[in-house]
Amino acid sequence: MTIALIGFAVLLVLILVVRIPIAFAMGIVGFFGFATVQGLNFENFLDFNWKPSLSMAAKRVIDTAQEYSLSVIPLFVLMGNLVTKSGLSHELYRASYAFLGHKKGGLSMATVVARGGFSAICGSSLATSATMAKVAMPPMRKYGYADSLATASIAAGGTLGILIPPSVILVIYGLLTETSIRELFAAGFIPGMLGILLYLGAVRYVVWRRPSDGPSGEKFTWPERLEALSGIWGVLILFGVVMGGIYLGVFTPTEAAGIGAGGAFVIALTKKSLTLGSLFNVLTDTARTSAMLFSILIGALIFSNFINRAGLPDELLNFVTSLDVAPITVIFVILGIYIVLGMVFESLSMLLLTVPIFFPLVQSLGFDMVWFGIVVVVVTEISLITPPVGMNVFVLSAVLKDVSAKTIFKGVTPFWCADIIRLILVTLIVEISLFLPQLLYS
Repeated sequence: MTIALIGFAVLLVLILVVRIPIAFAMGIVGFFGFATVQGLNFENFLDFNWKPSLSMAAKRVIDTAQEYSLSVIPLFVLMGNLVTKSGLSHELYRASYAFLGHKKGGLSMATVVARGGFSAICGSSLATSATMAKVAMPPMRKYGYADSLATASIAAGGTLGILIPPSVILVIYGLLTETSIRELFAAGFIPGMLGILLYLGAVRYVVWRRPSDGPSGEKFTWPERLEALSGIWGVLILFGVVMGGIYLGVFTPTEAAGIGAGGAFVIALTKKSLTLGSLFNVLTDTARTSAMLFSILIGALIFSNFINRAGLPDELLNFVTSLDVAPITVIFVILGIYIVLGMVFESLSMLLLTVPIFFPLVQSLGFDMVWFGIVVVVVTEISLITPPVGMNVFVLSAVLKDVSAKTIFKGVTPFWCADIIRLILVTLIVEISLFLPQLLYS
């Protein structure tokens, strides 16, 4: 227990103080921590038999590289990059704007809907924050929207993408915990839609308090609305085929990712948005992102081996049992820890650091691990807009030089409150997450 806590403290120092990338920090701590638990004698450091740690680390690298199910990650990343290149962000925003733009706060609502749809397919909240800032900010400023509401709707809407399937972060959670990815995808759909509805409610609340923050835009006729929808039919069909195929069991998530990547390539060709140069950039960006995710995953698995060998999950379970509290109380304590960590870490880092520790404890308490995965992703979404380190906020602040992070954080507050409401609902009402998986796969 002591060795595990020391290792965790060293990990935090390496990440926050020394600024070592999280993949290498977890790998280093996991490697030396595993060696220490195996009986490393620091007085004879050079003479020590490093074979157990070297074998463990090598096995993790080889097994991860050869894991067939992991091919879903680069394929979904490629699908997202191709869809992004095809100009979907503009088309989605235009379609959302056509139906919602004429309402009070309608442009912000359109931004939330478009961001949710685009980041769900793209899979990268940070990348689409920068993209949608260029798409959505000009019309909102044209109609006199307050910068706080305009930027907050962009920042908050992007957090939905890591929950609405297909979600890379759900794939990683499934691989870390050996939980069914298709059940996680099914479980994430209703909470994702609930997030969109609550964000739309947050926009309505803001314009109810200050109508001048979100004036009405122009009203589209029904023929214009249908014409706007025609620009996204291809992606809607692709999304329906990929997710419908997974939900109905027609093909596995890995096969679905391959179909999605192929379909996105066809859509990009149809829209004539690909050249040899842009295709090369898409492929190299996919390789770069995939290599980063694989490196982080390998580091997390090595760190997880150390944590488990040191017995931290067992000690946590014994400690919780000795407290004689209700299991749901333990869940709320874990959520509190996540919210605090979210002020320092971005979502993926937080998930990889904590899941190896909390997963065995929560499983031992008898909770459904699909449900816990959705709860974890919802609470990590909150970290993307939580001060002082809300990654979506700082990406927007970097793109929009004339808007301060303080202004964005101020505007995000109602959306943050909406997320807390959703977190409480998903935590207490298990059926919100498990209704679809039970309906489809029971």
